Amino acid sequence: MGSVDKTLFLLSRGGDTTIVRIYVDDIIFGGSSHALVSSFAEQMSREFEMSLMGLEGTFVHQAKYTRDILKKFNMDDSKPMTTPMSTNTARDADEDGEAVDQKEFRGMIGSLLYLTATRPDIQFVVCLCARYQASPRTSHRQAVKRIFRYLKFTPELGLWYSSGSSLSLRGFSDADHAGCRIDRKSTSGTCQLLGTSLVSWSSRKQASVALSTTEAEYVATASCCSQLL
Repeated sequence: MGSVDKTLFLLSRGGDTTIVRIYVDDIIFGGSSHALVSSFAEQMSREFEMSLMGLEGTFVHQAKYTRDILKKFNMDDSKPMTTPMSTNTARDADEDGEAVDQKEFRGMIGSLLYLTATRPDIQFVVCLCARYQASPRTSHRQAVKRIFRYLKFTPELGLWYSSGSSLSLRGFSDADHAGCRIDRKSTSGTCQLLGTSLVSWSSRKQASVALSTTEAEYVATASCCSQLL
């Protein structure tokens, strides 16, 4: 059992390792030995009634949910966009802009935040737009609609977890120094991969104001290392 994550289990046999992650009634497992993984799958199938999605790998996506929220917010007939945001949208409070319905705006943000569980490509822009839920303006709603138009272009995008991936753990981090125009705080972006499989990612505004690019990058790197541990 993992010392930090109690839903993570490790089995070592010889020079090979099997990793098992349990969440409610779902089990994700893999390992460095195909024989060891197959043995585990057979044993679990004998003990429990379960279905296997295949040992070659798993593709995780929310295509149906994506189409459902596009229809819910009347964006299913919108013109698709190839990117989720422009470089100069929803960057400030826009106090002079026209106010929009807060309940509708929060509903759109909430739906998108749920989608980020399998869509790291929209993580940054969704979290950016979520900062303006207290007083949304027309420019903020347009930025959110841009995300929906991007989803119209990429409804079936998801994550592929290959059984042939190695067990090497790597992390990457970045930061935009003083990217927020309101409080001048930086945003940390991190991702962690197990071999070629993306297993964790985040986009989060830093708690304090970084006085230099180096400081902003250091905070982001510390956050990335903490997640790896």
